[in-house]
Amino acid sequence: MSKVLLLNGSAHPHGCTATALEEMRRVFEEEGVATELIQVGTKDIRGCISCNKCGEAGKCVFDDLVNEVAPEFEEADGLVVGSPVYYGSPNGNIISFMDRLFYSTHFSKHMKVGAAVVSCRRGGNTASFDVLNKYFTISGMPVASSTYWNQVHGFIADDVRKDREGLQTMRNLARNMSFLIRAIADARERYGYPEVESGCFTSFPDGK
Repeated sequence: MSKVLLLNGSAHPHGCTATALEEMRRVFEEEGVATELIQVGTKDIRGCISCNKCGEAGKCVFDDLVNEVAPEFEEADGLVVGSPVYYGSPNGNIISFMDRLFYSTHFSKHMKVGAAVVSCRRGGNTASFDVLNKYFTISGMPVASSTYWNQVHGFIADDVRKDREGLQTMRNLARNMSFLIRAIADARERYGYPEVESGCFTSFPDGK
């Protein structure tokens, strides 16, 4: 059975972001996709310090939720990252978590399906959406889309439940993501994954 991890970057386990993710979970269940919801925003997650010890140890030097989730991420077929908007950007916890999760794990994320979900009261959604999608596009992860940008609006969870278009967007996103996961699995069996080139690292160290 396919599996999707859902990360809630909000400090409110039953707030606006959680409401959007729960709407997706219901559809994933209907589609026969297993899910696991992980609360990131309630944890004490420190940022990456660029020590590069993960290259030696195979895991982050800070042994917290990042290292717990890493093997789950390796086995998963898809990843949904949800965050509220703080000052026009995803909140600090989910950014710290994603930086370390993606940098410290050296398994291939190629062809895992990614989706970002953002909630806000009024503005900052598209900017936050853009930030979260960059984790996927640097990792060879196809990005699932919907019938609008993947966002909901509201100050409290009850507001989000009134955002009929936002919840519709979440449902369509989950259906599209389920389809992509199945289609990629089918294509892998038929053709294999596309070749990935590596080895080029342009940094212009000579200043030219």
